[in-house]
Amino acid sequence: MKKLLLLLLISFLYIHAFGQGQNVDSLINVLNTQKLSAEKKMSLYNDICLIFMQNDLDKFIMYTDKGLELADKEQDKRMLAIFYGFSGIYHFYKANYDTAHSLYEKALEYAIKIEDKFLEAKLYSNIALLYSMKGDYHTEIEYNLKALSIYEKIDEKKTFITLLVNIGTTYRSLSEHKKALYYFDRANKLAEETNYNHGRLLVYYAYANVYYDKKDFDKSLEYYLKSEKISKEENNKHFEILCLQSLSTFYSEVEKYQDLKKAEEYANESLAIALEFGDPFRIRGSKRVLAHLYKQQQRYKDCDLLASEAWAIDSIDIDTSYGLASMIVISNIHLNNKEKAEYFFNKYIELNGEKNKKNLQETLIGLEVKYETEKKELQIASLEKEKQLYTWLGIGGVLFAITLGIVLWQNIRNIKKEKQLIATQSVMNGEMNERSRLARDLHDRLSGNLSAVKIELNNAESLLNISDKLDSCIDEIRRVAHNLMPVSLQHGVKAALEDFAAQFPNVHFHFFGEDSRLEERMEFVIYCCANELINNSLKHSEALNINLQLVQDDKHLTLTVQDDGRGYDEKAVKKGLGLQNIYDRVTSCNGKIDVVSSPDKGTETTIELKIK
Repeated sequence: MKKLLLLLLISFLYIHAFGQGQNVDSLINVLNTQKLSAEKKMSLYNDICLIFMQNDLDKFIMYTDKGLELADKEQDKRMLAIFYGFSGIYHFYKANYDTAHSLYEKALEYAIKIEDKFLEAKLYSNIALLYSMKGDYHTEIEYNLKALSIYEKIDEKKTFITLLVNIGTTYRSLSEHKKALYYFDRANKLAEETNYNHGRLLVYYAYANVYYDKKDFDKSLEYYLKSEKISKEENNKHFEILCLQSLSTFYSEVEKYQDLKKAEEYANESLAIALEFGDPFRIRGSKRVLAHLYKQQQRYKDCDLLASEAWAIDSIDIDTSYGLASMIVISNIHLNNKEKAEYFFNKYIELNGEKNKKNLQETLIGLEVKYETEKKELQIASLEKEKQLYTWLGIGGVLFAITLGIVLWQNIRNIKKEKQLIATQSVMNGEMNERSRLARDLHDRLSGNLSAVKIELNNAESLLNISDKLDSCIDEIRRVAHNLMPVSLQHGVKAALEDFAAQFPNVHFHFFGEDSRLEERMEFVIYCCANELINNSLKHSEALNINLQLVQDDKHLTLTVQDDGRGYDEKAVKKGLGLQNIYDRVTSCNGKIDVVSSPDKGTETTIELKIK
């Protein structure tokens, strides 16, 4: 029901009320007292109709007929299109939909002849509303998209707002609230940009309805009250009646805000304005709302009276008549009026069958509309993009060339880096193997031979000095072999570093984590880096204390060497061979190295390797 109310509400807004700001009495006075040309008279008829359209249907059709008669006499095609359109709106309000459609088609014929695109688009919008009343959403969307394509070309923002709301309302009727809000948000943005109060009125009422559907009642009430306030300010009787009906329903149905007294006040006010305005559709709607409220209050006699009066106005519309029949049946059961209850119960059963059939049809149509609409929206988007195609092709070509160059450069760089990494790893692997071989040879062969020589020489007392020197050589060879590839490294990097640190009184070793064996090359890299860093500190930093820390977990191995020496300026000092070797070793394992140093504040080096 709310969908139908909104569609009826916005139909007249497809014709902008250019003369709203003027006083209608002064316009009529000019018309009656001054000698005017036919063109000026038709212009005044137009302005007067636009004002009465909102608050007095009888006067609206009276001046519409006068304008139509004069336009026909003068054969003014543009004014014929406008007044035929006004006449169609009047019959639309009176629920004479076939007559309204015929009048819109006449108006459209003249608009196309004079090539008035703006007027043509407005009439497409009004015809779309007729199809929505019939539940033919497929055709409704077609006519709305015709109007949309014209409005986009002529940049008519105010009318565009109304069309966006109407499309959003169609999506709301299909329970596609996300799409509905998308169109409402676009309309709201345009209404704010143009400071268009009628646009705000449309959008606020649309927001109120969709938030009501989503059960966000705080927002729904906020927007109902905003739209009611604007409708009173604008003296827009159509909207005022709708807002009052909606507020009555809100205060009767929403448990959190339920206030039946307030609901009745709103319903009676809407009925009074509808009776004064003379719109049968809105009279019927107000009586239906008030009858439903009486049913809630168990005022069955009042409920039966108003529901029966609403039924008498129009019993064709399935959705509304279905609810009215239900209220009449319930009221007459309680009033013990069996005949009337039985009659309307049969009507209720009949309408229920038609309603189920209609719901099925609407579901099928909705699915088809969804497909067709999305397809047409893509077509519209494609047309919009086509305007910018050549510009973007040029920009895209340049960007593609730049991107391609960057990608190629990056690939070349990565390939070089990969080759360099492979080469470094090969060198490191070769160095590790060579160190192992040299260490074994020095320890097993050369050291053994020198020991044998010493035994032989021990028999010659005159060669005691040579024996001492051989002892020194043996010790030196053992130290060299140990430094090349310490035997303790066979037991893991923790044991090797512990053994290495024990050689120096001011080097303190700390280990945290789980001591488990790692890949041989990784242990070798960590050992060599620690060796190089500690030797650098001992030689150059004048440190009193050096902390050597190893942390091992499931994923990382972290080595930290920190001293309290004199430090250095990282920017001023270039990497020496030793430091470069450290960087190369870490890089070969895809590790990270971080050096923090400054004069007189010592140096801290952290190396982190990922454990495979």
